[in-house]
Amino acid sequence: MATEVQQTMAVKAGETELADYRDFARCVHCGLCLNHCPTYRLWGREADSPRGRIRQMFLVDSGEMAMDATFVTHIDRCLDCRACETACPSGVEYGKLVELARGRIEREYRRTGMARLGREIFYRRLLPYPKRMAALGGLMRLAQRSGMQKLAQSTGLLKLMGLETRAELLPEIDRKFFSTETTRTFPARGVRRARVAFFAGCVARMTFSALNDATIRVLQANGCEVVVPEGQWCCGALAVHAGYRDVARELARRNLDVFFAGGDGFDAIVTNAAGCGSTMKEYGLLFGPESEDHERAKGFEDKLRDVTEFLDELGLTAPMQRVPLRATYQDSCHLLHGQKVREAPRRLIQAVKGVELVEMELSDQCCGSAGVYNVTQTETAMALLRKKMECVNATAAQVILTANPGCLLQLRAGAKLAGDGQEVLHVVELLDRAIEQERA
Repeated sequence: MATEVQQTMAVKAGETELADYRDFARCVHCGLCLNHCPTYRLWGREADSPRGRIRQMFLVDSGEMAMDATFVTHIDRCLDCRACETACPSGVEYGKLVELARGRIEREYRRTGMARLGREIFYRRLLPYPKRMAALGGLMRLAQRSGMQKLAQSTGLLKLMGLETRAELLPEIDRKFFSTETTRTFPARGVRRARVAFFAGCVARMTFSALNDATIRVLQANGCEVVVPEGQWCCGALAVHAGYRDVARELARRNLDVFFAGGDGFDAIVTNAAGCGSTMKEYGLLFGPESEDHERAKGFEDKLRDVTEFLDELGLTAPMQRVPLRATYQDSCHLLHGQKVREAPRRLIQAVKGVELVEMELSDQCCGSAGVYNVTQTETAMALLRKKMECVNATAAQVILTANPGCLLQLRAGAKLAGDGQEVLHVVELLDRAIEQERA
């Protein structure tokens, strides 16, 4: 029986992409993951726990259960935060399983009209196209700068349309976008210790230009020559999480072409977005061993480093001024649980003199951002955010530090709606502040 199931559930890369029986079999249903799963902690439902979802995925893949609306709802409710992977003693690769399940849902399940239309427009007609995304960003910037968004909020229009909470979570669009239209090189300050390529992201170029600039400055100050390659675009994380694996594969292939265009001359490929980094470190899952891109994908994975991980490995050498403040750190799920990087950002924070780092309770629990989860599952995301802010407020920290743009947006909304007015910064923004003060 096991042999038959293994045969029917074997991975067919690029064709059906089903999970392997052995991936399911690692789950022994011990329940150690339950208390680490945000949705199980909220609702206490087995069907919304990691082991419950794994059981449903197995039954659907083996043909013993229908892929119906109930199954899709339970899979959609998962944050894909992968906290269960950190807790699992059996090494279950839950992230891979849920992403393959979502891929199958997109291929075989027909969603309702508006949901299907909205997803198709965003993931197929907008996300893969930089110019279209920039145009959308420009329209959003116009709405924000002209006061139309505030007017819609003040008149109750957004509330009437059920969009009031979502509007609070929207990022502020930058006046000037971070450009990757041409290859740019930023020289190391002092002796060159490394040559790195910087991955600038997609949405981050329109909403986190200052973070990208700060990242480059910090790398330069620590002896890195930073190259921003032309033509790079979205890492594919949002598409992977939503089940659009074909879109993610094309985006990944574009980045492989860009970053390996000049040969393999970088010591590392660096990103400041933990969610992007987690997906890019798993590009090999998008290209099977028989694919001509498999070896390039594995090479890309080997080079990819989160900026906190890279700086911790390289060692800080830039002079930094004292920055007196009380801070707490929120673990970005895809840095901690996806990439298994926990101590590196904490060591960087503690390297800044004057910073008092106070650990919060449940720092490893998702803040509710989870890609576009706070837009598609807003009520659940806000419940998680309220709990997160209770933990933050208990520390009496002035600053919340994290390592992912999505977390920054969510926590800034949390500080405004349920916090004590805390400032929210990326770890490299703290380093940049200390370095800039030293220069001044």
